[in-house]
Amino acid sequence: MIDYFSNNLWQFWTLVGFLCLILELTSGDFFIMCFSIGAFITAIASAFVPSFTVQIIIFAVASLLCLFFVRPLALKYFHRNDDERPSNADAMIGRTGVVTDAIAAGGYGRVKIDGDSWKACGENDSAIATGSRVEVVAMASTIITVKPV
Repeated sequence: MIDYFSNNLWQFWTLVGFLCLILELTSGDFFIMCFSIGAFITAIASAFVPSFTVQIIIFAVASLLCLFFVRPLALKYFHRNDDERPSNADAMIGRTGVVTDAIAAGGYGRVKIDGDSWKACGENDSAIATGSRVEVVAMASTIITVKPV
């Protein structure tokens, strides 16, 4: 049994490579992918290098080189527009919804946006009737400020 594994170390390295790819799916920052590439390179090298110690060194060197050269390129290519993509409260600004509970002048009501109900007030303390389409202009904590569309 041990003879089988020592003669077929490429299977071990291929398995390590696929496990690292599966783990990369949980993070998405291309860190674990570098170890996967190192394992696949070592799987190919294991056909020519029978020593397990040398294979470990190949894995370490290939993974480190990938971390320093491939990962920055992958991050630059796949995360190009991360700075431009709004998130959290910024993503709410400009969205449209429907008033479900009338917004009283100087008071609050409820607005439904994409299935979520939000506590809302009118822009410039204006009153907005139920069923009106509104656009989010500001957000403070969990209260949105809207204007009629």
